[in-house]
Amino acid sequence: MYTVVGSVKTRAFRVVWLLEELGQTYTHIAAGPRSAEAMEHNPTGKVPALIINDTVLTDSVAIMTYLADKHGQFSCPAGTLDRAHQDSLTHFVLDEFESLLWMASRHSFVLPPEHRLPAIKPSLHWEFARSAQTLLHRLGDNNFLMGANITVPDLLLTHCLTWAVAAKFPPIPPHLTAYVDRMKSRPAYIRAMAQH
Repeated sequence: MYTVVGSVKTRAFRVVWLLEELGQTYTHIAAGPRSAEAMEHNPTGKVPALIINDTVLTDSVAIMTYLADKHGQFSCPAGTLDRAHQDSLTHFVLDEFESLLWMASRHSFVLPPEHRLPAIKPSLHWEFARSAQTLLHRLGDNNFLMGANITVPDLLLTHCLTWAVAAKFPPIPPHLTAYVDRMKSRPAYIRAMAQH
């Protein structure tokens, strides 16, 4: 039995979504960042945390990778070229999308006001738009980033592109919008969203 700590309004959504896709039973504690529940399981107060018996895992991508590997779905086998390609896509999404979104969040509401630099946002928006064009090339005409099969980077990318809309980043190209719409129509995504 798994326990997920973290509101689905945070990166914990990715973990809840993957557990729904995997058909796994879990308990969900909808704790916010730096809440007492979050601090109990991660000294930084960040969410999500995944509790398995007496072991706590942190960091959404590490948790997703563990779950995909453990259950043999949404991932290519370790040590294969396909897995190397999948990991490349995961890092591309983290470097080119999530890092920009997180930096914008930090300078909008996370950092103390005296440390925020709002003037950084146009640069982040420009980088995001450029990365979206690169992503178009990597996705091509495939249904998923790895081709015919959905993998962890697809869930990660969908979460980031949805976050970008909420954060008022530049609109993504229509081909990527269609990709996100397909991903968000998945029954597991809808079930995870219902946990708001």
